[in-house]
Amino acid sequence: MEPDLTARRRWIGALTLFAAVAMIIGGETVLRDRLGPLSTLVYWLVCLALTGVAVYTALLDLRALRLRTRREERDLLEATVKKIQFEVEARPSEPGRARNGSGDRR
Repeated sequence: MEPDLTARRRWIGALTLFAAVAMIIGGETVLRDRLGPLSTLVYWLVCLALTGVAVYTALLDLRALRLRTRREERDLLEATVKKIQFEVEARPSEPGRARNGSGDRR
C-alpha cells in the first residue's frame, strides 16, 4: 500500500505545481489586462493556494520518505545483528580457548 500512497502524493504535487505554473504564465500573458481587480485577486489567490498545496504535498512526501528510510535502516541493522549472532553461534569453538574471552591470548 505504501507505493500507491507515494505515487498518489507525487502525482498530486506534480499536477498542482503544473496548474500553478500554468496559471502564472496565463496570468502574466493572456489574462493580464482582461481581469478586473476582484477577479485578479481571486485568480492569484487560487494560484497561491495551488502552490501551497504543492509545497505541503512535497513536505508530506519528504516526511514519509524519512520515516520509510529510518524503518529500512532499523530493519537492516536488526538483520545484520541477527546474522552476526547466528554466525558466532554456528562457529565451532577453538580448542584451548574459552568462549567468554578468557584464556590464552597471543
